[in-house]
Amino acid sequence: MTLDLQKLTIAKARTLMESGELTSEALVAAYLKEIETKNGDVNAYLEVFKDAIEQAKASDAKRAVVGTDAAALQNMPLLGIPFAIKDNITIEGRVASAASKLLEHYVAPYDATAIKKLKAAGAVFIGRVNMDEFAMGGSTENSAYGVTKNPNDLSRVAGGSSGGSTAAVAMNSALAAIGSDTGGSIRQPSSYCGTVGLKPTYGRVSRHGLMAMGSSLDVIGPITKTVEDAEIIFNVVKNSADDSEGKGDRYDGTSVGETEALQRAATHKTEGEGSAMKMRIGIVPELMNIGGIDPAVLENLKQSIEKLRAAGCEIKEISLPHIKYSLPVYYIIMPAEVSSNMSRFDGVKYGGKVSKEGSDLLGDYLNTRGELLGKEVRRRIMLGTYVLSSGYYDAYYNKANIVRELIRADFNKAFEDVDVILTPTAPTPAFKIGAHSDDLIQMYLEDVFTITANLVGIPALAVPSGAVSVKDEAGEHMLPLGIQFMAPHCREDILFEVGKKFESIR
Repeated sequence: MTLDLQKLTIAKARTLMESGELTSEALVAAYLKEIETKNGDVNAYLEVFKDAIEQAKASDAKRAVVGTDAAALQNMPLLGIPFAIKDNITIEGRVASAASKLLEHYVAPYDATAIKKLKAAGAVFIGRVNMDEFAMGGSTENSAYGVTKNPNDLSRVAGGSSGGSTAAVAMNSALAAIGSDTGGSIRQPSSYCGTVGLKPTYGRVSRHGLMAMGSSLDVIGPITKTVEDAEIIFNVVKNSADDSEGKGDRYDGTSVGETEALQRAATHKTEGEGSAMKMRIGIVPELMNIGGIDPAVLENLKQSIEKLRAAGCEIKEISLPHIKYSLPVYYIIMPAEVSSNMSRFDGVKYGGKVSKEGSDLLGDYLNTRGELLGKEVRRRIMLGTYVLSSGYYDAYYNKANIVRELIRADFNKAFEDVDVILTPTAPTPAFKIGAHSDDLIQMYLEDVFTITANLVGIPALAVPSGAVSVKDEAGEHMLPLGIQFMAPHCREDILFEVGKKFESIR
């Protein structure tokens, strides 16, 4: 059969494989062909796994044994589905370099919990994909292995830090991808590339096996073509009732188990429960007036609001008084956590070691980290070390955490009046490669709409909402735009409900 990879979804692929019209082997072969054709230009994949076809054949053999056993198929909802995996998530026996020269030859000794769950559900792993080094960046320009380019316009970034994950899905070289999100690293590149990206509630998906960047911020999540597909994957990788009797992953002390998730969700009942088009949707004037937002993004948001209003949603203006401090708070807390987490990568405990030895152990550390870590990683380590240093800890880090709690309180209050909060996902369409290289403030501002969900731990969903035509010396390109829905803790179900309805009216 002829496959239309652009329109293929997990739900459709499952139906085709269950009916015998499609095999996982044929599907993986089709994606490998796309990789061979496109990856040289896009640079999404750092490694294509040599056993991808063998994995697919094993999936087909398992399906032949299972047959039409509904219970068995329900336990393997991703049987034969090809995935791309971000390079900072461990898969036993495979390299996980975090796009850094420091870990170029590091072979993971264990599966991340999310990977275990994907394997148990029958997923096929095509390869590991590019990212900003150690997830530090918003454009995948900080990878030690080259920039990932936007499949919609090769002169522009794919976003970051999960740029390889989103590009892999956007260029039809994987049916879905797994990324990580510390301040928008799933949602922002999804907006740039035209994919759906979910940042779950903090702790709802185990961080075990994810190389830590900001331990109080990091979350693993899916990147897909549709909201339905994101929901399918989330239901696989989230902490379930079987994990430590509903208490969460025993390898991740911050994980939110099924029992706690249900308790949290029960505190936020929506007026529009069961009918997304009756939901109360909050918009935040403080965010819309910050400046630096592309007019096309504002117009797209306005059109999206009107579509939701016409479909029956109640649109309410809400106030988040402290949200204007989100960006500075994030860029104090995140580097501080980076400084702590990166201390293990010294060429002794973890990572490669350069041939030039120092005069002592500290000299070895300095040579290794100075040569094998990129500029952005070193910048964030130094900034984080500074804000944690004697005399500055109280002045910066403690104050940032106090303001973080004020922002969290603002969101809790807002969710008493609305069911979801709507913003653009990113303030601009995908920008030109190198455009912000000398303007770090502008680069960091690309996260202005996404970082708040990480600071307060709530779930957020990025959904494609249109495109803008851009002309340059290379010709005319349609660049994707996206909107973001945020919901109360552990209410991913609300996001899926309103996200699917928005897809039907956009």
